[in-house]
Amino acid sequence: MSGATIWLTGLPSAGKTTIARALAGRLRGEGREVEVLDGDEVREFLSAGLGFSREDRDTNVRRIGFVAELLARHGVNVLVPVIAPYADAREAVRKHHQEHGTAYLEVHVATPVEICSVRDVKGLYAKQAAGEISGLTGVDDPYEEPADPEVRIAAHETSVEESAAVVYEALAGRGLL
Repeated sequence: MSGATIWLTGLPSAGKTTIARALAGRLRGEGREVEVLDGDEVREFLSAGLGFSREDRDTNVRRIGFVAELLARHGVNVLVPVIAPYADAREAVRKHHQEHGTAYLEVHVATPVEICSVRDVKGLYAKQAAGEISGLTGVDDPYEEPADPEVRIAAHETSVEESAAVVYEALAGRGLL
């Protein structure tokens, strides 16, 4: 069975992890090998010590991409819900997959910052507004939207299940299921 990396990028509180977990449940229910490489968890265990400079963010994204490709190459469907704010770092991950002949699907969870800031799952927008943190992606640090992702989801306009189904259908349509 072949694996694939499904890279979900978007702003903080866009719905990336929620969609990834819903899709993971569906794939596991079908007996597929699945791993979710959540950006926060990877940062804690694989990228501990990295900050939030552009260089550190790029290093974090490339590390996650390396692990995702390795797992996908060995038959795992790897769901990667991470912000990955810079297009060149995401492109480097895509190229690494291409070099190894590993399937890769970029999903842009395109929830507007106004909605993300209301959701504020981790309280980051409130902390930024209060001056407690700076460098929040999409607010006072850039987020470069994917120009041509395989899938773009307006997650604020669809349910979690509908969003996960869109990604599932994209995988099926590419022969990745």
